[in-house]
Amino acid sequence: MEIKRSVYQYLRKELEEPQILILTGPRQVGKTTLLRQLEQDAQKAGKKTRFFDLEQPADLNFLSGDRRSVIQKLVQDADVVFVDEFYYLENAGSIFKAIYDQRSSRKGRIKIVASGSSSVEIHSHLKESLAGRLLSYKIYPLSFSEYSNWESPLRPDLIRYLQYGGLPGLSKVESEDRKQRLIEDYLATYLFKDVKGLIKEENIRAFNHLLYMLAQDQGQLVEVSNLSRTLGMSAPTIARYLEVMEQTFVNFSVGSYHTNLANELKKSHKTYLYDLGVRNAILKDFRSIEEREDSGKIYETFVFLNLLPQLSPNMELKFWRTKKKEEVDFVLLINRQPIPIEVKQKVDERTVPQGLMAFCRRYPRVKSTFTVSMQAHETVKIEGIAHHFISFEQVESVVLK
Repeated sequence: MEIKRSVYQYLRKELEEPQILILTGPRQVGKTTLLRQLEQDAQKAGKKTRFFDLEQPADLNFLSGDRRSVIQKLVQDADVVFVDEFYYLENAGSIFKAIYDQRSSRKGRIKIVASGSSSVEIHSHLKESLAGRLLSYKIYPLSFSEYSNWESPLRPDLIRYLQYGGLPGLSKVESEDRKQRLIEDYLATYLFKDVKGLIKEENIRAFNHLLYMLAQDQGQLVEVSNLSRTLGMSAPTIARYLEVMEQTFVNFSVGSYHTNLANELKKSHKTYLYDLGVRNAILKDFRSIEEREDSGKIYETFVFLNLLPQLSPNMELKFWRTKKKEEVDFVLLINRQPIPIEVKQKVDERTVPQGLMAFCRRYPRVKSTFTVSMQAHETVKIEGIAHHFISFEQVESVVLK
């Protein structure tokens, strides 16, 4: 049985919509698999499809030539056109626009579904004005809940997920040694190659050091000036590298929550690498969570990575910290209404963490809080605020409550 991706139900509906559909995200998170599944659904619906994988020399060579001939080759005898790694296609933006705008009285509008591995590609290859013509979805590694619904003896428990993360290519690999080798190979082949291609060759060593520091200090405040002094590089260069990693979906930045109060940190950020297995490979540490000195960072990262794919356009994820050292790990904003979330390995039943209580005193409009730990407890109500205690396996329910 294949692993069902939560996003697929939305992608399938988009097949009936006219907009160009773009799947973005880091390599090896399942974008090609999703395109193939969508192609099968389109064919079952009686639509004629064409599929081009532009990392295959034959497909890329076939789509060479002038703009008119490329368009002709793409749409010939097709209702839905799939283009994997579309950024290899020269003038992709103008070509997609022309296909979208082209109408045929016999077939109607041709649907385009494409994939790319960074937001840089969206901007550089789709320069034409595609307002109203484009809709994009971010694809992430497998969440724990997606694994949990997989009916297979290879389904990982929480401990294994924290070790090896959610790259789909590892899902059917049983040997731990082979998992580790595959992740290392992935780092060398994709992550380092793709991201380093966007930086200067002479700064490769410093970039490697930066990536290691981000992995080691994950979830802590990131100060560009401190990184600059440690790495011996200029602050603008460090800022640029962080931007590149965010644009290629390798590293995510979380800003601070504040409402212009003087004692709150306003410009600080925390960062998280996009997969726990990748982080462990960078650190060369695949020990079980029970043996790790950084277990708190791992649990916090787990919560972040499993909330991130659930965020809809009316949601945002922040953290909260004051100069008095009051803090909350995450603040989920839904229609600008804050829901503070604290991550603990263990918590006493009915004991609300001090950070959550401090946040509630500062922001009386809070209606609920969440404490995520190893074990769920009953909800506690204090002064009209519902304090929920959920397990790590239930973390996605924060968005639903």
